[in-house]
Amino acid sequence: MAPKGEALGSKRKLANGSKEHSSKKPKFNKQPLRKDEPEDVSDDDGEISDFSDQDNGGAPLTKPKSQNNGDQSGKVFEKGQNSRESHQKQRQLALERKSQKPLADDLHRTKKLWERLRLKSKVPKDERQKLVEELFSITTGRMKEFALKHDAVRVVQTAIKYATPERRKMIARELRGAYPVLAESKYAKFLIGKLLVKGDEEVRDMIVPEFFGKVRKLINHPEASWILDDVYRGIATKEQKAILLREWYGPEFHIFRQASGDETAPSAELSQILAEQPSKRGPIMKYLLDLTNQLIQKKMTGFTILHDAMYQYYLNVKPGSEEAKEYMEMIKEDENGDLLKNMAFTKSGARLVCLLLAYGTAKDRKQILKVYKDTFQLMSSDPYGHSIILAAYDLLDDTVLASKSIVSELLGKTEQTEVSNIVVCANDPNARLTIRYPLEGPSKALFDAGRADDLKLLEEIWEIRKTTSKKDPETRRKELVAALSPSLLAAIASSPLDLISTSHGSQLVTEALLSCVGDKSEALQAVAATAKGDPNEDSEAADPADESADGLVAREHISKAPHGGRMFKTLIAGGHFDKATRRIIPVDPPLHFADILYPFIKDHVIAWATGPSSFVVVSLLEADDFSHKNELRKSLKGNKKLLEKAAREETPEQKAAKEAVEVNGDDKKLKKKGKKAGQKKEALVGNTGSKLLLEKLKG
Repeated sequence: MAPKGEALGSKRKLANGSKEHSSKKPKFNKQPLRKDEPEDVSDDDGEISDFSDQDNGGAPLTKPKSQNNGDQSGKVFEKGQNSRESHQKQRQLALERKSQKPLADDLHRTKKLWERLRLKSKVPKDERQKLVEELFSITTGRMKEFALKHDAVRVVQTAIKYATPERRKMIARELRGAYPVLAESKYAKFLIGKLLVKGDEEVRDMIVPEFFGKVRKLINHPEASWILDDVYRGIATKEQKAILLREWYGPEFHIFRQASGDETAPSAELSQILAEQPSKRGPIMKYLLDLTNQLIQKKMTGFTILHDAMYQYYLNVKPGSEEAKEYMEMIKEDENGDLLKNMAFTKSGARLVCLLLAYGTAKDRKQILKVYKDTFQLMSSDPYGHSIILAAYDLLDDTVLASKSIVSELLGKTEQTEVSNIVVCANDPNARLTIRYPLEGPSKALFDAGRADDLKLLEEIWEIRKTTSKKDPETRRKELVAALSPSLLAAIASSPLDLISTSHGSQLVTEALLSCVGDKSEALQAVAATAKGDPNEDSEAADPADESADGLVAREHISKAPHGGRMFKTLIAGGHFDKATRRIIPVDPPLHFADILYPFIKDHVIAWATGPSSFVVVSLLEADDFSHKNELRKSLKGNKKLLEKAAREETPEQKAAKEAVEVNGDDKKLKKKGKKAGQKKEALVGNTGSKLLLEKLKG
């Protein structure tokens, strides 16, 4: 018997630790096995066939037992078959198996129809209509069976594509009860998306409620999570979104609501729920934290519904508490920073990052901004991401860090990239805020009615900043302007035409020249040089040599553009007009732009005085630091008749506006309103700037 503790069949060892010699297995020469050969192998001499293993005393060779127990259908190679024949037989067996499956014939026919229908440009309209009718004749009443097959779901998607609104509703009704299952399918999830996009509100209200009560299961599913978030972000109504988000606070928010049959509009505001049920604060916050942390650990951090839930959690923790600190650490500890990057591109996510920057320490802010390295350019043009950059400007006491991490990436690190980036940012509706905000602050020109949410968020940050920052806001702003100035002035000096060719670009040039610090002489000269040339010269008659190397048509003269005239007028005034004091607030040091501009326009000053930008000449006469007033007045007096003609006759702009009113019939609409519309004002005729110049020449 083997001693206790020794495994049965184990090899014994000698006392010195070496294995017994007898325990070693004999070695054999391993040779590759030869392929099976036919049994009848003989030659003309018959020598090989005369010998056998039995004659040499060997054991008789027996055929191996078949694993199929006599089932010959599983064989691939048979006697006398080559590779091609065996493959043909394999295909035949596969077709036989397919034909025995349910819907085999119908599925085969619908696939043929799909193959034809997907060629959109090559199928005539009449033929397509017949194919669609045949497709619906096969699938109607069995949509769910087709949708649940991975190779047939494309057929249902094609049916949705070419269906009428009524047929789409029919398909949606047939698929009722299967939408959560379809959402989990790798292919069928796209069917839900197509049905929601092509369908109407009735179809939406059939599909979205089927996700109620299943949020936790679906949001953790690798396929269903994306379709659930798409539904939440872009399809669901406000009430439906609230129901889906409330399930993040605990399963009872769906179960009890369903049991009670409550039809009132639900609210997803966690603060309101906690105010109504303060005793449930602990379980709700724990459930919400666990669910969000579960997705973060799975690296599933790109969902809008997740960011909304996280934002609700942070709004309901006390700033500076252990809960808030642990939440900050959970977000920062995400590897690769995918969570913070994804949060920057959703509304709630961006607001949450702004609050984290506001309540965090200097170290926290530095770590958060480090994650966004190489992402600031993308964030600047995003409807939500740009708010993080604005918040960082107002919250970072270390402006050197802000200039190195944010400004340098926004503007670029080389002169060539700086110019192109500034031109792009100047004309982007979101990115221009990230450059102009340090220069202008929260001005009405920058934050119009459409930017009310941005301004409200900044005001909230300013209140928090009073307790977390020691730096004076104006000092911080000036330091940021100093960091922006070299790049902006260099870009204006090198490519002024690219910047002033648009309204927003000319606004940036104006603010940069008024607010930037440093030597502005080259930039001022470059901007003034754009005014040279005859304003009345048509671009069609321009010298072909003036065209760029790309063959682009010469730009319209800057005096013809309204934004160009406003830019020159503001630069000549040397500051912005203050409505409160009713006067110009000059910048220090003064620009003296009037003397810089006049040499470029004096040869065509009458064309300026009688054209769309006539107020530029008026500003020259009103400027206190203009040293060529007498020369300008003399030139204007010599061409007084031209000024009177311009003041008396309709301008091209006034003629175009009058024609537009006649075509659109706006004057008829005003007449129908009667007394409520008030007395119609007479349209102005003549160049207003020319009229003012004539009055100034009299004085």
